[in-house]
Amino acid sequence: MTVALAVAVAALALLPLVHIAVAVAEVGWGGVAELVLRPRVAELLGNTVRLVAGSVAVCVVLGVGAAWLVERTALPGRRVWHVLMVAPLALPAFVTGSAWISLLPGLDTYGGALLVVSLAYFPFVYLPAVAALRGTDPALEETARGLGLSGWAVFRRVQLPQLRVAVLGGALLVALHVLAEFGALAMLRYPTFTTAVYDQYRATFNGPAATMLAGVLVLLCLVLLVAEIRLRGARGYARTGAGAARRPRPVRLGLLTGPVLLALAALVGLSLVVPVAALASWFLTGASARIDWAALATTTGTTLALAAAAAAVTTALALSTGWLAVRRRGPLATVLERTTYLGSAVPAIVVALALVTVSIRVVPALYQTVPVLLAAYAILFLPRAIVTVRAAVEQSPPVHDDVAASLGASAPARLWRVTLPLLAPGIGAGAALVFLAVVTELTATLLLAPTGTRTLATAFWSASSALEYGAAAPYAVVMVLLSAPATVLLSRDVRRGLTT
Repeated sequence: MTVALAVAVAALALLPLVHIAVAVAEVGWGGVAELVLRPRVAELLGNTVRLVAGSVAVCVVLGVGAAWLVERTALPGRRVWHVLMVAPLALPAFVTGSAWISLLPGLDTYGGALLVVSLAYFPFVYLPAVAALRGTDPALEETARGLGLSGWAVFRRVQLPQLRVAVLGGALLVALHVLAEFGALAMLRYPTFTTAVYDQYRATFNGPAATMLAGVLVLLCLVLLVAEIRLRGARGYARTGAGAARRPRPVRLGLLTGPVLLALAALVGLSLVVPVAALASWFLTGASARIDWAALATTTGTTLALAAAAAAVTTALALSTGWLAVRRRGPLATVLERTTYLGSAVPAIVVALALVTVSIRVVPALYQTVPVLLAAYAILFLPRAIVTVRAAVEQSPPVHDDVAASLGASAPARLWRVTLPLLAPGIGAGAALVFLAVVTELTATLLLAPTGTRTLATAFWSASSALEYGAAAPYAVVMVLLSAPATVLLSRDVRRGLTT
């Protein structure tokens, strides 16, 4: 039974890829060449690759640089700076993009798109870099300095190689998020494959052109996943012994303290203060225009209801896969678990496009209904639930279930009275992560939400697209308030042990 459920979950996660493969087979290679080998597609490819490469480079420099300053130097107020470096994650990228374009309407260029996505996503590199720096053995760096290496040489030859896996993982997250980003880039009017797929869908209602563009987008995702694995290599970076249970001696900045503080303040100002100030300005404008509190309350209620339903469905789907990955280790369990990660790596617009096609062709009555929207959320956010459920299963001794069985308890009784209570912390953490992700999800919701259904993200999108920033501000503020707990959760473990 568990295997059958896990297979069904994997099939759901693979649905977008199967949809693309079927569409390619229906169109034929001649049709694919006609739709893909066009000057417009080459332009979109150039725009997308340029933006992904540029944002990854900028995020790596900002993330690694900030992590080194916070973790390896005698920076004043390191705890505060750590929180401020992670705080931009509480602002959805499309909110940040709207804030910047409202302040600087001429920002609709490659430089503007690069600025916005880099400021929104550099914490994805910062967090794993800080964690990696805290886990390295300080004796290696001290030995290198004792051999006469300069501070820069120690960073380049000792610290940077140990950050390789963490930085590559963060860079992959940045690349996948930029590749899938729709709201911010649509606001900035910077065309990429994701914005083009949305435009094609709206213009031709899921015509072959939109599907083929989605196929190219999936190929780019797969290229990124393979590239990260190849670049990571097989070299090990773990200690062979216990190492030194102490923190390394912080580097004194001396005369550089002032410039470093100014640089970090500038980064915080651009990534956090400017968007928050814009939201505050919009909110005051909205207050003077009499905010529709009833509409805000209704939209917030709808968002919370959808997020709660998605959290429940997704964690329920994750239970079989997480359990199988721990209790029945083997090739089948590994394949089924990894399949869910592959499905979530596909951009939301491709997932939505696949579900639109399947619902129209197979079960027309489900088109633009809540179950289809919940299926999209499950595909996109399954790994967030599986990771926490699997961790809970790892920490749950199987002997409890064996004892209950020896006492004559049936399988459903053991599940309800023994297994689920033991897994409750992991299930709750996974549900919370999915809940907070759904609150700010935009692309799939725009395409799949039932007619008349408004979430905080879609209401913000509708108002800001019409340049009604005062009306959009309350929805953005509520999204930020609901996203703040996720930011605290991400930074909490790394923040422990940092000294002021």
